[in-house]
Amino acid sequence: MAGLASRLALGAAVAAAFATVGGAQGKPGATDWPSSNYNESANRYSPLDQITAQNVGTLERVWSIHLKPEGYTGRLREDEAIPIVIGSTMYLASPYGAVHALDATTGVEKWEFQLPNSDLPSKRGLAYWPGADGVPPSIVFGATQGGLYSLKASDGTLNTGFGVNGVVNLKTPEVMQTGMDQPYSLLSSPTIYKNLIITGAGTGEGAGGSNAGTGPAGDTRAFDAKTGKLVWTFHTVPRPGEFGYDTWGENSARNRSGVNTWGYMSVDVERGILYMPLGAPNNDRVGVDRPGNNLFSSSVVAVDANTGKYIWHFQLVHHDIWDYDTQSAPILVDLMRDGKAVPALIIVNKTGLMFTLNRVTGKPIFDIVERPVPKSDLPNEQASPTQPFPVKPEPLSQNTVSRDNLYKGEPEHQSYCEHLVDDNNMKLGGPYMPISFNRYSISPPGPAGGINFWGASYDPKLHLFVSNVSNIFQPMRLILRPDGSYVNNGPLAGTRRFGNPEKKLLCGPTPWGQLVAVNMDTGDIAYRKTLGVSDMLPPGMQDTGRPSSGGAFLTASGLTFVGGTDDFRFRAFATATGEKLWEIKLASSIETTPITYMGSDGRQFVAVVSTGGGLTGSDVTNDEIIAFALPRR
Repeated sequence: MAGLASRLALGAAVAAAFATVGGAQGKPGATDWPSSNYNESANRYSPLDQITAQNVGTLERVWSIHLKPEGYTGRLREDEAIPIVIGSTMYLASPYGAVHALDATTGVEKWEFQLPNSDLPSKRGLAYWPGADGVPPSIVFGATQGGLYSLKASDGTLNTGFGVNGVVNLKTPEVMQTGMDQPYSLLSSPTIYKNLIITGAGTGEGAGGSNAGTGPAGDTRAFDAKTGKLVWTFHTVPRPGEFGYDTWGENSARNRSGVNTWGYMSVDVERGILYMPLGAPNNDRVGVDRPGNNLFSSSVVAVDANTGKYIWHFQLVHHDIWDYDTQSAPILVDLMRDGKAVPALIIVNKTGLMFTLNRVTGKPIFDIVERPVPKSDLPNEQASPTQPFPVKPEPLSQNTVSRDNLYKGEPEHQSYCEHLVDDNNMKLGGPYMPISFNRYSISPPGPAGGINFWGASYDPKLHLFVSNVSNIFQPMRLILRPDGSYVNNGPLAGTRRFGNPEKKLLCGPTPWGQLVAVNMDTGDIAYRKTLGVSDMLPPGMQDTGRPSSGGAFLTASGLTFVGGTDDFRFRAFATATGEKLWEIKLASSIETTPITYMGSDGRQFVAVVSTGGGLTGSDVTNDEIIAFALPRR
């Protein structure tokens, strides 16, 4: 079998000295990177402190590996999966249909598991379960064809006692409510709690046909990690008689799809509470067939992690018709109030608004108010008359655009933006302006803006919430089709960004990307730093910021590491001030969150998956995972 070891780009000289066999055993340590967001609290804060502000500038590439298989001749693929590291082993899901175990210090491959039938592992990662009752430590992950796999961490072979020969079929009649032939997958890494594997769902966006809102249920489920047997199910769209069912008018909850956790969950392990960030309903741009607030769409929902029993919820977007979702892992922190520690939850989404709640009760810690928002001009669309806004902090991303505050700078692009608006008679507005009927409209931040699935990080010593944010606006237009349904359509609609796609320049006001920190003692913005450069602009005009598609992590030495931006850079900042300390340009951008861990040679490593292209991902130029460390002493 031709594995990744034969494709080492660097580090071959040290491979023999540090290569090990077998996999991790037992409970992961604090100096590992045990799960996608580091741990169950999703803080992405590592206790490692070997790399500091004083020496980060000396980081060097230790090893790198190409992910594409030998002999592969197709188009390069983006990878959004966050690797995990347990002991001396790194585990990584590849977009080329395999799961790999590598020596985390050298990059030497330990084993490879190839999924059958051209299946692909979950695009945003895998999980580690430490084993119990004779079942060994295991790597668990979902797949695009609906399977949930369990592999032995030691050698990558299937745990045959799990499901059917190591695989649970997630496509059961209970969730495949409109037919077993519908697509269903697991998009992100499962959540591990005790001996439970908790899964979200990938159910699609519901963009076509008069019955576009129906399809597989987005239910959250828990499976026994040893046997694969179903333990509990939480109906993310309430059934008749369940709490929240009355928020779906005209029987619109029936067979409703969407409302799924396609991002990451978090767990208060001490209290046994699971927090689910749920997405928008299908169809996620039109709600004429689903009057009401539509629980539990675009909400964070707390349930008993042992049983799935409902505890509380908070809806970030009522009757979501913007595809705003709630998809990043809620951050669990303890905040000091009146000399006492208060268990808190911080949740963000594409709106760029940040809500801070008591994670036990769901009550606001910083006040939240319902404010009037614009009505829809789409016939029969009953948009919510109000939406929730936090009093603190202020919006993290831009949430309004007008003809007067379009991009200002390079004359040719500035003129392009002005003509784009004027020639298409675009309607520009502020928060929660509904998509217009038969007219292009822009209501920032838009479904690609704010903070997406990558989420944020938290420094418990500095009491700082830190995240990269994107100011990407998106033209949208609803049209009526012959079958009577509405769809977001037109040459400028769909997934196109508000800008010039050929030059990859946006038309909203700069900065187009920022690194933002919030003081969680006060709720005030601690700093905003422009994040990213536009190399295609003339010198002196390049400091525009760039959109992001991957998150940051923090270290106990006061560093913030972030890739994400589509300018191919990887950067380190001082967490306390936002001062840039280190930067390197790679062969492609980083579409996921970097990680850090302690290598078996005593060095702290920082690793990134670098596979991204430009703003649309259409020009992927590389397919590497790269590991950095300080020079050897």
